[in-house]
Amino acid sequence: MLTTEEFLVELENIDRQPETMFVQQQQSEENYPLHQHQKTQLVYVRGGVAYLITPSKTYFLPARHYVLIPPGLAHRVLFHSAQHLITGLCFAEAGDAEHPFFGRLGIYPVTDLLYELLRYTTTWYGHYGPAQYEPYLFLLNLKLVLPRISLHPLPLALPTTEDPRLVPVLHYLYEHLGDLLELGSVARHFSFSPRSLSRLFQECLSLSFGQYLKLRRILAAMALLLETHQTISEVAYAVGYNSLASFSNTFYQLVGQRPSEFATRE
Repeated sequence: MLTTEEFLVELENIDRQPETMFVQQQQSEENYPLHQHQKTQLVYVRGGVAYLITPSKTYFLPARHYVLIPPGLAHRVLFHSAQHLITGLCFAEAGDAEHPFFGRLGIYPVTDLLYELLRYTTTWYGHYGPAQYEPYLFLLNLKLVLPRISLHPLPLALPTTEDPRLVPVLHYLYEHLGDLLELGSVARHFSFSPRSLSRLFQECLSLSFGQYLKLRRILAAMALLLETHQTISEVAYAVGYNSLASFSNTFYQLVGQRPSEFATRE
């Protein structure tokens, strides 16, 4: 893993060469600050669970998915485990504005075709421009196929805030997901009235307390399903559901798959 100083130098080098594709294989960006690229970036999670952090939201990145990060969006990538790897591609700037796909953030499953294309690049590192004709052409075609095969983005994003009134509440919810969490009791724990805490959630996150808690629980469940050997019933209980049916229905509502389907995805 690069040091922060080495990473920032490399970031400058990437943006100084707008005509090239840049390929990088690495572990997490755990120690790197929020940063942005002038190029569209693809980050492929090859194993485990990662999170894309932006100033306003946290996005869940499961294995065998990739995130497309548009130019100019400040971000960082965090992993639960340093053993998990990512492939990062920064595409040449030319032509991005011609297709709206490259101007919006999205998290997509990696199809069998894209998996093979990305696997072909796992030994590559560095800049590839028109002078390196064959790898450059390969990466250009990989880029151009993305809008055709990436049709169903993963819809989960957790809003974040730096508001000092709400940050400790969010930490508390995360640490107690398996408990019975109700607006009134959580409000009393932090010396709020239920109405004040409810208003604070809407003001800072544009979600109700219940909506945020449901999303936070399902994101935690997704991580457990991918990174542990717990049964679906154990995962449901661990994140605060006493009814397996309720858990499965909520999971399907948010993810578009049943927990059993999600857990067995290769």
